[in-house]
Amino acid sequence: MTTQVNPKDSMKSTWRSKDRSQWTPYHWFYEVLGIHSVDLDKEVPIHSKQDKVPYTPEWQLHRWVLTHAFAPLVIHQCIYHFTGHNLNALQAFVFYSLAFKANAIHELHMLRRVGHIVGFLDGDVHERDGVPDVGVAKTVRSLLSTSTFRPVFTVFLAYRANQTPMDMNWRWLLLEVGLYGIILDFWFYWYHRLMHEVGALWQYHRTHHLTKHPNPLLTLYADLEQEFFDIAGVPLATYFTMKAMGMPMGFYEWWIGHQFVMFAELAGHSGIRIYSEPPNPFTWLLRLAGCELIIEDHDMHHRKGWKSSGNYGKQTRLWDKIFGTLKERVECEQQNIDWDTSVDVPLFW
Repeated sequence: MTTQVNPKDSMKSTWRSKDRSQWTPYHWFYEVLGIHSVDLDKEVPIHSKQDKVPYTPEWQLHRWVLTHAFAPLVIHQCIYHFTGHNLNALQAFVFYSLAFKANAIHELHMLRRVGHIVGFLDGDVHERDGVPDVGVAKTVRSLLSTSTFRPVFTVFLAYRANQTPMDMNWRWLLLEVGLYGIILDFWFYWYHRLMHEVGALWQYHRTHHLTKHPNPLLTLYADLEQEFFDIAGVPLATYFTMKAMGMPMGFYEWWIGHQFVMFAELAGHSGIRIYSEPPNPFTWLLRLAGCELIIEDHDMHHRKGWKSSGNYGKQTRLWDKIFGTLKERVECEQQNIDWDTSVDVPLFW
């Protein structure tokens, strides 16, 4: 007796090579924005597991995130300086929602360029999954909902029209940005682990695990229930935790923290074959404790994980190490890193 496979579970991705006259606006969304994870007309390097893995200097990642995080703040401050009027809540939502989307699109472009230079993890076995034929519209909706509703919550809870970017609490900025990713990862770790280990919850997470070799566009390829917790539940739990700890968590500091988290989420699903850690002011401390996260950690979670898994964190390995759910690395063990070869992260184009 054969088991019937739900057609909605298919990860077959052939639509990019089909007749474009059959495309819908959802298909053109990827093409117009140029956010495909690979270019079909460009080669992707393929490496064996034993080939040395290059690294990316951490300062370049900080430069990328901070440049893209502060650019909208500078524009906002200039608007106030030249007009004498600050953005109201609705204007702030529209402005920062567009900035969130623009930064994400630019990161997708950057990740594709780097992928064509260095190749992808497990590339000798399987290429990266594309956006599935059955999930073209679903993926677009997940990308738009994330980049829209996260700024909504931030504006609603923290934006004050009598404060400009220059009024942010600079004394708390470093601590808040650093702890934001770590505390968010605590809530994400337990929510993520429970989704795997509790049968009643796994049904809401299984769609995300249909991809074994994800690309950044599939970061939030999931059912509605998981999307809600990813977009709202975990960030809000983090915000209120930090407020309860006595931190100001103003709008502008929270915005910068969001940019660090978004960068890590997209890069963590890219599968790019480099030794690269999510930028965080406290990465040096995490590294000393052996809790730094790299791209391969979450890639292994997708490749090997099902109901019983590990590597549940997406910003650090701190909680995986504390609670005993670390998984071994394959290509990015320390002895296999080529510390003489660095891969630059292009800041602009």
